[in-house]
Amino acid sequence: MRPLRACLGAAAAVTLAAAGTTALVTTDASGATTALSNRWYAAAPYLMPLDNDPPDPAAIMDATGLKAFQLAFVLAPNGGGCSPTWGGTAAVSSDTAVQSVISTIRAKGGDVSVSIGGYGGTKLGQTCADAASTAAAYQQVITKYGLHAIDFDLEEPEYENTAAIRNEIGAAKILQQNNPGLYVSVTTAGTADGTGWFGKQMLLEAKSQGFTPNNFSIMPFDGGFNGAASQTAALTSFNSILQSTFGWDQATAYAHEGFSGMNGRSDTGEYFTQADFQTVLDYATSHNMDRFTFWSLNRDRQCTPADNGGRTSGTCSSVAQNSWDFAKYSVKFAGVTPPTTTPTPTPTPTPTSCKAAWSAAAVYVKDDEASYGGHNWKAKWWTQNEVPGASEWGPWQDEGAC
Repeated sequence: MRPLRACLGAAAAVTLAAAGTTALVTTDASGATTALSNRWYAAAPYLMPLDNDPPDPAAIMDATGLKAFQLAFVLAPNGGGCSPTWGGTAAVSSDTAVQSVISTIRAKGGDVSVSIGGYGGTKLGQTCADAASTAAAYQQVITKYGLHAIDFDLEEPEYENTAAIRNEIGAAKILQQNNPGLYVSVTTAGTADGTGWFGKQMLLEAKSQGFTPNNFSIMPFDGGFNGAASQTAALTSFNSILQSTFGWDQATAYAHEGFSGMNGRSDTGEYFTQADFQTVLDYATSHNMDRFTFWSLNRDRQCTPADNGGRTSGTCSSVAQNSWDFAKYSVKFAGVTPPTTTPTPTPTPTPTSCKAAWSAAAVYVKDDEASYGGHNWKAKWWTQNEVPGASEWGPWQDEGAC
C-alpha cells in the first residue's frame, strides 16, 4: 500500500539487528548526509509529505526520538513517461517542497528513505522500457536527495504485470550495484499464507536475477487479518516461503524478512492497536527480523470523536491514542528508548462550514473542494463520479468535519 543497498549476508544482518544505533549525520553543501545506521532505515515509518494532511516531522522527532522517515510515493507521471514524480503530479527534478521536508529532518539529525510504487497510480516499472531506464529514473531520485535507502513497494496492480516486475527488480539490482551501501527494501502484499501467488512470482524473479535486497517485507493487513496473532502467523509462513525460494535456513530468512503494518483501522475494517504493535515488535526482535515499519505517520493521531472508530482515514487511526503512539514502536525497533513524556492528544478541531455538495455529474480538478458525508474534501487530481472517501488512495483528500 505504500509502500521503498548492498546485500547483507545472514550473519551481517543478524549482527545489524542487535547492533546499537548511534547515528552521526552531517550535511555537506549539496544537502547530502552521511548515513544513519541501517537499523534506522529499517524502522522508518511511512510519511506522505505532500498529501493526507502531512504532520510536522520535527514535532514527531521531538516527541518520540524517531530519526528516519519513509517518504511516499514516487510514481510515473499521470500522463505517462519514464521520469520520477511525487504522486504522479510533482516532478522530482523541479521539487522544492519535499526537499524542504528532508532538510528539516536532516537538520535535526535524521534522514529519509524514499518509497517507490504503492497501491495507487502508475508505476515507473510499467512505463519505462526496461530495467536500465527504470533504474535511471530512480537514480535521479537518489541523486537529487542524496539517499542512503530506498523502498520498492510492489503490489497490485503492478505486481500482476510480469514485465513491470522484471523492470522493478532489475532496477533495484542496478541501483544496489551502482550505489554501494544503499539500503534496499522490497515491500509486497501479505496473506495468511505469507504472500500470494504474485508475491511468490516476484520472489522468483528476484532469485532468477540474482538479486537479494536487505529485506523482503510483507504487509499483513487488508486480507482477513485479526490482530497480532494473525500477523505473526503470516510472518512465520512468509519465512518458510523465503527459505524454500532462496534455499536459506530459518535464521537467514528472518535476517532478510520485514514487517509493514497498518496502524489502527485498516481499509477493510480490521483493527490493529498499540498492543498488537507491541506483540509484532516482540516477534520481530526475538526472531532478528530486518525491518519493522508501518503505514503511516499521517494516520498516527486520534480522529475527531465523530470519526473515531467509524471509518478508515488517511489522516487519523480510528483508534484511541495519543499522537505518535505507533511511531514509538519504530523507535524501539531501532534500539532506542522513546521519551517517557506522553504527548497530548491532538485537539479536536472546530468544524468548518461545508463546501458545495459533491455531485456525481460534476467534473473536479486538482484543489477543487466539495462536501460529502459531513466532511469537506479536496480533489488531488481530475475526477468525476468517484465518491469522496470510497478509497484512502482515491482522488479525494479529507479536510475534516464540516
